[in-house]
Amino acid sequence: MSGHHAQTTVLDDGIVAIDTEYTRPLLDASHLIVESGRAAFVDTGVNSSVPLLLDALLQQDLDVGDVDYVFLTHVHLDHAGGAGLLMQQLPNASCVVHRYGAPHMIDPAKLVAGAEAVYGQERMVEMYGSIEPIDERRVFIPDDEQWFELHGRALQTINTEGHARHHYVLNDPQSRGVFTGDSFGVSYRELDTARGEIVFPTSTPVQFDPAEAHKAVDRIMACEPQQLYLTHYSRVRNLDRLAAEMHEGIDAYVAMAREHQHEENRIESLRTTMFEYCVQRLAAHGYSGDRETMHSVLDIDVDLNSQGLEVWLERGN
Repeated sequence: MSGHHAQTTVLDDGIVAIDTEYTRPLLDASHLIVESGRAAFVDTGVNSSVPLLLDALLQQDLDVGDVDYVFLTHVHLDHAGGAGLLMQQLPNASCVVHRYGAPHMIDPAKLVAGAEAVYGQERMVEMYGSIEPIDERRVFIPDDEQWFELHGRALQTINTEGHARHHYVLNDPQSRGVFTGDSFGVSYRELDTARGEIVFPTSTPVQFDPAEAHKAVDRIMACEPQQLYLTHYSRVRNLDRLAAEMHEGIDAYVAMAREHQHEENRIESLRTTMFEYCVQRLAAHGYSGDRETMHSVLDIDVDLNSQGLEVWLERGN
């Protein structure tokens, strides 16, 4: 597991963002929380990310035995695909996962089947490798609003649906921050402008629920954070503006799903409309990159968001 050098960004309050190098740089972050020589990971990336996470520990003069928790905001594979393999390397860690996600970490068969349905078997193996199960004795299912202690530092899991029913966010009052997984959308550093960050909701298949997605943003903001740590990608501020953008964006996604609801080839229409929506938002944000760059940064999300809206419509919404 040696020879891999992690790209890390040391933030304040003992928080380190690690690029999991999933599909492209600065797409997918794992965060390491370090408190007086003890540590916790929040989200893990995929199997190929594990050596990078272990290197990030070394960069902080920590050992695999110093990690007490692996917090998984939810079990989508870009967040939790590497958790089983990582847990094999961490002798003292508990894996904290939502009650609806825990069975999939203990027996990943359904998760794998779900990813194969989206990506096809060959691409699935290429992207994620073999998903390792986690011994159920090492899996901890938190209650809503449950507090954990990392060497005296209080961390709280708060259940948030909307993106997935098996999602929680991790409140970290010490940093006035919340680790949001996908409950506060995606915000890519390449799209930052003089105005700061821009955020887009994520309606990835298969459990998008707009009413719950709005509630999730409100629950996050009720923690009175000064910053959020998104899995895609890391720290954002300007939270009042971004929360408003999230609410507007969720409504915009619903409107675009409705607009194309009865079209024959609605998934293609959704993709086109979703991308143009992003382009328009970026223009208003003062972003000056060209369409090619926007495609390179946003195509994965545009595709997954469109698929998610399609599934939402198929469920009879």
